[in-house]
Amino acid sequence: MADFKLPELGENITQGTVTKILVKSGETVKKGQNVLELETDKAVLEVPCSIEGVVGEILVQNGAVVKVGQAIFTVNGSSPAAAPSAFAQQKASPAKPETKTPPPPQAAKSPSAAPVSGGVFEMTLPALGENIEKGTVTKIYVKAGDRLDKGKNILEVETDKAVLDVPSIIEGVVKEVLIQSGTVIKVGQPIFKIEGAVSAPAQAQGLPTGEQSPVSVPKQVSVPSSSGVEGNPPSSPSSAIPPVRKDVPAAPSVRLLARELGIDIGQVQGSGPGGRISAADVKAYCKMLNTSRPAGGGVGIAPQALPDLSKWGPVQRSAMSNVRKKTAEHLSMAWNTIPHVTQFDKVDITELEKLRKSISGTNKKISVTPFIIKVVAEALKKFPQFNSSVDMATREIVLKDYVNIGVAVDTDRGLLVPVLKNVDKMSILQISDELAAMAERARLRKTTIEEMQGGCFTISNLGGIGGTYFTPIINWPEVAILGVSRGAMEQVYVDGQFVPRLMLPLSLSYDHRIIDGADGARFIRWVVEAIQQPFLLELKP
Repeated sequence: MADFKLPELGENITQGTVTKILVKSGETVKKGQNVLELETDKAVLEVPCSIEGVVGEILVQNGAVVKVGQAIFTVNGSSPAAAPSAFAQQKASPAKPETKTPPPPQAAKSPSAAPVSGGVFEMTLPALGENIEKGTVTKIYVKAGDRLDKGKNILEVETDKAVLDVPSIIEGVVKEVLIQSGTVIKVGQPIFKIEGAVSAPAQAQGLPTGEQSPVSVPKQVSVPSSSGVEGNPPSSPSSAIPPVRKDVPAAPSVRLLARELGIDIGQVQGSGPGGRISAADVKAYCKMLNTSRPAGGGVGIAPQALPDLSKWGPVQRSAMSNVRKKTAEHLSMAWNTIPHVTQFDKVDITELEKLRKSISGTNKKISVTPFIIKVVAEALKKFPQFNSSVDMATREIVLKDYVNIGVAVDTDRGLLVPVLKNVDKMSILQISDELAAMAERARLRKTTIEEMQGGCFTISNLGGIGGTYFTPIINWPEVAILGVSRGAMEQVYVDGQFVPRLMLPLSLSYDHRIIDGADGARFIRWVVEAIQQPFLLELKP
């Protein structure tokens, strides 16, 4: 008989509160099986078992605070794990291989080394992009028995920013698919079991030279899987804030309060006996953080619970898509952080419309948007404060020497804003071609992470839907956005008489911390006057 003890949970995490026990006495457990759900100060984790056998006595109960190394339950007829626990594997650095139990020769090879033959190996979800840790599986392109080739797309994953095709970076035969459509998977989580796996060099995987492959080819199937771990990966040394103390004297209710306020309880100094932390200590620390926050940094507003809407009639609930959730979070942050001002104007596009129709053909229709993009690109050079970002942490203005413009695209999943790079160096026709291709990729869920990043200014054109004016929300970290509504024929007083002209409403929102009202008026007037002189625009390369 042996004890299953709580394994290491992550950097600077020494204990947690038991929220659910997933096994019962008399049940047979296997290595890698999730046996405990634990709430720490940082996340809710599912803890996998590192030994096999029959569960004997359960030594903890729901609501108990348990520490790393504490016995959780006894196991009869147990066999110890042949490798470190899943948590220990997750924490281990790629540069520091396990030395206590030397692995077999083939398992010691790097994922990007020479072919590995024999046995079955686990393929894990590779890195998806900067700051992207997880995504929802929308499609699985392979099945058990299929042959994998390097570069072949194996999954379609929807992240907070885009829908991505995930290519394989190893070769072999799929023995088992460990995931299914609709599930949320994390970077590093096993997704397939591969037979006869051969890893790809870093360069072939599209990774920077020297960067480790995210595919865990050397991991034998007999090693416990960490697929059930729901915790966040350890923070990097540069971003982690070490707690003042490891063993923090505080009641579970106080810890819960700290978590709800987004506070690391290890940073709070207790006023009770032996430094014990009370709820008042946590609130005082929170108040100190808020009052010392840099001006303009923004303060989060806790969401208010909805009333019971079903009292007045039937209701239906549906989960937000990843794109919708990210849009809600991003725009809420931008609205609460940036002091918005919106300037309105109208531009006479009668002559522009004649030019647009003259260069549009049967096979190629050019909209008014490429003309506006080209004008705005030139305006950003004329008014550099509109091509900047505000860094309130350092009280600095960051001016950009490049011109990338994002264009809002309406899709069935919500609003996406892919970015056209270096538009100041493109002609109207080039912009039109790239804009059409970019919008098509967005609607087909083929937009890449790179396409969604690096914008300097955003344009949102609702002219195809209708309306007059609206107040677009700035796409942080940009400082301005131009809204375009539907053009309409109006009587305009010109040279002593009223004449019909096609007028296009414009709405310019800008960040009042860096752009004054007079600057906003000058910018939009410059854009209006430039659009009214379309013969000056560069149409062809």
